[in-house]
Amino acid sequence: MTRILGLIDGSPYAQSVCDHIAWIAGKADVTVDLLHVIGRRDLASEPVNLSGNIGLGARTALLEELAELDAQKAKVAHKRGRLLLDEAKARLNEAGVANVETKLRNGDLIDTVLEFEANADIIVIGKRGEGADFAKGHLGSNLERVVRSTHKAIVIASRAFKPVAKLLIAYDGGSMAMKTVDQVSRSSILDGLGCKVVMAGADTSENRKKLDDAAIILKAAGYAPEVALVQGAADKVISDMVEKEGFDLLAMGAYSHSRLRSLFIGSTTTEMIRSCKVPVVIFR
Repeated sequence: MTRILGLIDGSPYAQSVCDHIAWIAGKADVTVDLLHVIGRRDLASEPVNLSGNIGLGARTALLEELAELDAQKAKVAHKRGRLLLDEAKARLNEAGVANVETKLRNGDLIDTVLEFEANADIIVIGKRGEGADFAKGHLGSNLERVVRSTHKAIVIASRAFKPVAKLLIAYDGGSMAMKTVDQVSRSSILDGLGCKVVMAGADTSENRKKLDDAAIILKAAGYAPEVALVQGAADKVISDMVEKEGFDLLAMGAYSHSRLRSLFIGSTTTEMIRSCKVPVVIFR
């Protein structure tokens, strides 16, 4: 039985998260935990400067009014979270997914995900959250934090789900990339998909051998993989191939750069997630 942790918020991606979970459920027996986390910024009022010529009585009355406002916001946030979860559960039930539980929590999203991931096999999250700038194509503020923090495979849902038939594996020949190929070869969920392995780099005998090694593993699992070695920046090579050749899903390893390094040069992983308009599955 595969246990899925689905992260639900108020963005348009919440429906897509449910649809991607339903797709997984069509490939394996699943139980689903739908999680909505009410963050601290959803509850607290804006800070108010109480310095200056405000009398003690007026200041006390204002503090009491702010406390009442915070209590009202908490009640509304809880009711909204429950509605979001109930709608998500109903969507999954309509899609034939029966084993669905909902969980509503207050606190930090990452701390809560780490608490629940121990019992999960796969985490599903939308590419952008309700706080993202959709016009500029920004990723959700919590997405990178979740991907960097979790120890589980994670499916990053695109804006809208479409049937998955063709899988592209981003490959650099490193240990994490080889682990990704190995996990794809073992996955019943990905079994039967058309498959291609792409490496961005120089056309050398070493790189060709690395691609051949990946193909051998996939062929042993029943795939008939294509391989491609293309010169250029990995994010550009892969996003172009996804679009031009009509791939439905991108598989890749987790971040290979340190957090400090990514602050200065950016992360190839983040850029590929941002630029590719298909769901991405990241293996740890």
